[in-house]
Amino acid sequence: MCEAHAYNEIAPRSGVAFTLDRGQRLTVIDPKGEQVADLLAYNRRDTGEVLSSGRTLDYASRIYLTTGDPLYSNRSNVMLTIVADTVGRHDFLLTPCSKDTFRIIYGDTDPHRGCFGNLAAALAPYGIEPDQIPIAFNCFMNVPIDATTGVIRVEAPLSRAGDHITFEAQTDLVIGLTACSALQSNNGSFKPIYYRIDPPAGA
Repeated sequence: MCEAHAYNEIAPRSGVAFTLDRGQRLTVIDPKGEQVADLLAYNRRDTGEVLSSGRTLDYASRIYLTTGDPLYSNRSNVMLTIVADTVGRHDFLLTPCSKDTFRIIYGDTDPHRGCFGNLAAALAPYGIEPDQIPIAFNCFMNVPIDATTGVIRVEAPLSRAGDHITFEAQTDLVIGLTACSALQSNNGSFKPIYYRIDPPAGA
């Protein structure tokens, strides 16, 4: 891994948005362990094309994705490919946490805006509206499913300090990325997320 100064930091319970050129690689790092990062991707030339859980999981025929797996758009184009992964367990089923998540699931009377609100704010300068936010690829999130009942559980991430996942952009993208705001997803504490953008392989 590169030196710490090469990384950008996302503060706990916050989010950012940025562009990624075709061929560039995005590495998402869990610096302290057990911290989820919600990832979204949009076609930079037409933000109506967005990362799709449904298309991706359908084509993969499984719910746990890792090195070598492509992530598809709602138009069945590959947006990102996972090229490295030290954890091997991420979630692509659950929607970004929001004020409603905290109100409905946790009973909060003054709920945090969550990853949904953080993504909406970060993506707004790119002309992306809240209703355009789909299910995110939840890096490091651990969501086992009971094979008999189909019950979904959110358990502590399997990531440890320094674990990471790297994506290669297959087209020019707008990326949204958070340090997740839900206690249950992050084993009871809020921590930062680091990320790094590298040039195309061999460049």
